[in-house]
Amino acid sequence: MIIIADGGSTKTNWCLINSSGKKIYFNTEGYNPYFVTSEYILSSMKKALPKDIPYQEIEEVHYYGAGVHNEEKASVVEIAMKQIFVNSRVFIGHDLLAAARALLGDEPGFAAILGTGTNTCLYDGKNVVLNIDSAAYILGDEGSGCYIGKKVLTDYVRGYMPQEVRDQFWETYKITPDEVMDAVYTKPLANRYCASFSKFLYDSTVNIEYNRSIVKSAFNDFFTNLVSHYPDFQKYSFNCIGSVAYNFRNVLEEVAKEHNMEFGKIVRSPIDDLVKYHMERVTEK
Repeated sequence: MIIIADGGSTKTNWCLINSSGKKIYFNTEGYNPYFVTSEYILSSMKKALPKDIPYQEIEEVHYYGAGVHNEEKASVVEIAMKQIFVNSRVFIGHDLLAAARALLGDEPGFAAILGTGTNTCLYDGKNVVLNIDSAAYILGDEGSGCYIGKKVLTDYVRGYMPQEVRDQFWETYKITPDEVMDAVYTKPLANRYCASFSKFLYDSTVNIEYNRSIVKSAFNDFFTNLVSHYPDFQKYSFNCIGSVAYNFRNVLEEVAKEHNMEFGKIVRSPIDDLVKYHMERVTEK
């Protein structure tokens, strides 16, 4: 019995594969070790994990997570996992490795994540061999939900939104510019807060041109500041995982082609492809 998890900053998708090969899916919140502690993860998981799963019988846990950039950050997650899965071998991996395995399997290529945050890499079919740091949500994360959400919030706070968009924004959220500033600068998990407003551009239809201009600008920044800095990036296809990539894939494809990069596989969540990847390797054992 093994369990596989794809952990973003906002949500974690889980799949348990039991001894008969049945797949059981469930979700918890995301656990980015840059923003939460081992104690927080443990408390959250105890509340959110299904109660009827025999955790003591799970042999392996494969957790791929946002923010797991080094051993120190991985240990934050690992400490919590080992207190839940007490009889399991626990493997903690970077969400980039999950993206690459889900998108490319054993084939080399380019893989990216556009969700709450951003990440990119070159993959040799086994390991991530080059990663340009996204610099996280304050300094970078171009193209991400947080980056797009910040653009929306900045326009709202500064009064730059077209009036019909501003009216709909108010009707949707009922928040003042002062409340936005307070939430961003004084409350925890500002990255999630900002990212939540990217959905407004997906749902709103009062000014499609305005919405598209923000998204396209964010994706142009993503390609200019990150993707185009990979050696010979145009020889690879663009493959990406994440809700932002999936929801705005038409704009993303347009920007990729403008940067002379072939458009490849776009997946909302890697969990199904990750499960397939690991099940194939269980079968091979």
